[in-house]
Amino acid sequence: MSKLDFAALLCSRLCHDLVSPVGAISNGIEILQEEHDAAMREQVIDLLQKSAQQTSNKLQFFRLAFGAAGGFSSRLDMREVQKALSVFLEGTRVTLDWKASVADAPKGIVKLILNLCLVASETLIRGGVMEVRIDPVGDNAIDIVVVITGERFIMQEAVRTALVGEANEEEVEPRSAPAWLAATTARELGGTISVTSEDGGRHRLAVQVRSSGD
Repeated sequence: MSKLDFAALLCSRLCHDLVSPVGAISNGIEILQEEHDAAMREQVIDLLQKSAQQTSNKLQFFRLAFGAAGGFSSRLDMREVQKALSVFLEGTRVTLDWKASVADAPKGIVKLILNLCLVASETLIRGGVMEVRIDPVGDNAIDIVVVITGERFIMQEAVRTALVGEANEEEVEPRSAPAWLAATTARELGGTISVTSEDGGRHRLAVQVRSSGD
């Protein structure tokens, strides 16, 4: 798969995720143009504010997860990464439990973390808890572990195979593009993502990569 083809898949995925909040903004503006009742206009304005915030939150997240924010060689403060993930999950039924013992990380590792979390969050059909642990291993490696716990866990086979590096390029689609990006990034950093299930409805996505991020 060419880089251009994969970029097209990510663009399709990005557009899919933004259609709902942007569409709500468009509908709200149309209603405002025709509505004269003060109470109704107030409700519509509230909807517009929420939809605009949701759009901003998603763009902030995707800028780090898919884009080149800060340049390819820059390091990012993990507080910024946590904030981007937290606001992305606002309004969902997924609760974030963030446990990072590193202050910052190279952009490649940040991209890996966020795409792992994106994939993990979408498996919690009825919501749950997503625990994110980021720990250094010696001087040259870093462990990234995402543990999700919920009533119902569904990971599509196309997503799973892309995530663990077993998918063919022709099988990748917009839905599984973040998993492919996570797997590709992990491989470039010397790691392979594993997906395992544990007792108590817990599922673990884990990878160890070079801490240099290059």
